[in-house]
Amino acid sequence: MLEQKKPNFLKGTAILAATVVFVKIIGAIYQIPIIRILGDEGAGYFHVTYAVYGLLLAISTAGVPVALSRLVSSAAARENTPLIKRYYCVAMPAIIVIGIIVMSIMFFFADWLAGLMGSSLAATGMRVLAPAVFFVCIISVYRGYAQGYQDMIPTAASQIIEVVSKAVFGLAVAFYLARMGYQAQYVSAGAITGVTIGLGLCIPVMMWYKRKIDKRFSASSDTGNEKSEASETKVDDKSTDLPNRKQALLRFLKVSITISLSASFMSIMGVIDTSVVSNRLQSALMLTESEAMAQLGIFRKGISLYNLPPSLVVPLAVSIIPAIAAAIAKKNNDEACVIMQSSVKLTNLFAMPACAGIMVLAGPILKALYYDPSQTPETVATMTTILFILGAASYFVCLQHMTIATLQANGYERVALMTFPIGAIVRISLSYFLVADPNIGIVGSPIATLTCFAVISILNIIFITVKIKARMKFISGFIKPLVCALLMAAAAYFTFEGLSYLGSGMVGTGVNAVRLYLAVSILVGVIVYMALVVLTRAITKEDLLYVPKGEKLAKLLRVR
Repeated sequence: MLEQKKPNFLKGTAILAATVVFVKIIGAIYQIPIIRILGDEGAGYFHVTYAVYGLLLAISTAGVPVALSRLVSSAAARENTPLIKRYYCVAMPAIIVIGIIVMSIMFFFADWLAGLMGSSLAATGMRVLAPAVFFVCIISVYRGYAQGYQDMIPTAASQIIEVVSKAVFGLAVAFYLARMGYQAQYVSAGAITGVTIGLGLCIPVMMWYKRKIDKRFSASSDTGNEKSEASETKVDDKSTDLPNRKQALLRFLKVSITISLSASFMSIMGVIDTSVVSNRLQSALMLTESEAMAQLGIFRKGISLYNLPPSLVVPLAVSIIPAIAAAIAKKNNDEACVIMQSSVKLTNLFAMPACAGIMVLAGPILKALYYDPSQTPETVATMTTILFILGAASYFVCLQHMTIATLQANGYERVALMTFPIGAIVRISLSYFLVADPNIGIVGSPIATLTCFAVISILNIIFITVKIKARMKFISGFIKPLVCALLMAAAAYFTFEGLSYLGSGMVGTGVNAVRLYLAVSILVGVIVYMALVVLTRAITKEDLLYVPKGEKLAKLLRVR
C-alpha cells in the first residue's frame, strides 16, 4: 500500500510544482501589458483592490483545502467512504455560508474598505471582485476533497483556468475601457473581471472532477468489497462509528480555522502596510489620492518582478517538507539534517542569481517592459531604485519560504509563526516613518519590505540552529552560491553595458535595442552561472534529487 502511495505523492508534487511555475510565469507576463494599459494611477487602484481581496480570501478559505484533504485522506486510508461523504456534506454548506458573508462584506462595504486603504475610488474594483471570493470558497472545498485522494490534477486545472482567464478576459475588458476613455478606477475594475470570470468557470470543471473521483474510488471500493465478507463487516463497523454532522463540522472547522488564521497573517500585514503607505503619502507628503495611487502604481511595477524568484522556490519547499518529515519519522536525524542543508543550498542557488540579475539590470528591465516616453527622469530613477531594493528583498522572501518549510517539517509551526509578527512590526513601522520623509517617499516601502523579510529569515535560521540543532554549512550553502551569483551578475551587467556602447551606432539606444541587449545579457549570465556552479561544485546530484525531475536535471548539467 505504501509503495503505491509514494509514486502518487511524488507525481502530485511534480504536477503542483509545474503548475505553480506556469501560473507564476503567465501571471508575470499578464502584469506587463495590464500595467501599460492601466497606467501608474490605475495600477495603484489594482494593487489596493488585490490587497483587500487577498486578505478576505486568506481568512475565509486558506485552511479549507488543507483541512479537508487531511480529513479525507485519513478516512480514505481506512477505506471509510461514509465518513468521507460526511466531511464533504458538512464542509460544502458551511463554506458556502462563509463565502456569501465575505462576498457581501466586500460588495456592500466596498466604500468603507476602500476608505480605510486611503483609496476611495478602488471601491468599484472591490465590488467587481467580490463574487470571486464566493467562487474560491466553493473551489477550495473541491480542491481539498481531491487532494485528500492524492489527486492534484483538479487543483492544477483550476489554477490554470483561473490565470488564463484572468489574462484573456482581464486584458480584453481593460483594453476596451481604456480605448473608450474611461477613468483609471473603472479600467482597473475592468482588468479584475478576468479573475471573477475565470473562477466562475472553474466551478463546473471541479464538479466534473469530483464526480470522476467518486466513480473511480466507488468502483475500486465495490471490487474490494466483493473479495471478502470481512471487508463488508469492516465497512459496517466503521459506519457505526460515524460522527454526527455537528461533530464532523467541528472537526473540519477546528483544523481549517487554525490554518486560515496563520495563513492570513502575511495578507493582514500586506493590507496594513498598503494602507499605511497610501495614507502617509497623502497626509504627510500632501499628495492627492490620484497622485498617491500613481506612486503605488510605480511600486506595483516592481512587485510584479519581485514575485518571480519566490515562484521558483515554492515548488522546492513543497518537495522538501515530505522528505524531511519522512526522515524524522524514521528517526534518521542525519538524513534530515542533510536534506535541510540541501534545501537551503538549493534555495540560494535558485534565488541568488535571479535576485542579483534583477538588481544589476533593474533599469534596462523596466525600460524593456514598461517604457513610457512621458515619464520624467525622476520617475524612472525612482522606479529603478524600487526594483533594485525589491530584488534584494526577493531573496529574503525565498529564504523565508524555505526556512518556514523546514520548521514546519520538523513540527515547529508555532515557532515559525512567532517570527511573522516581529517582521510585520518592523515593516509597518518603517513604512510609517520612511514614506513620510520627502527625500524617501514611496521608496520607503521597498526598504521596509526588505528589512521585514531579512529579519524573518534571520530569526528562522536562529530557531533552526537552536531548536533543530542543524549547523548550516556556510561555505557550500551560502558562500559558493553567492560568489557564483555575483560573478554572473557582473558578467550580465558588463555585457549589457558593452553592447549598449558598441551597438549604439548600429542598433541604437531605443527600447527595442535595449530589449535586444537585455536578452543577450541574460543569456550570457545564465551560461556563466551554470558553468560556475558546475566548476565550483556548488551543487551536487544529491541536492538535485530533492527537486521534481531533479535526476534528469542532474544528467542535463552533468552534475555528479
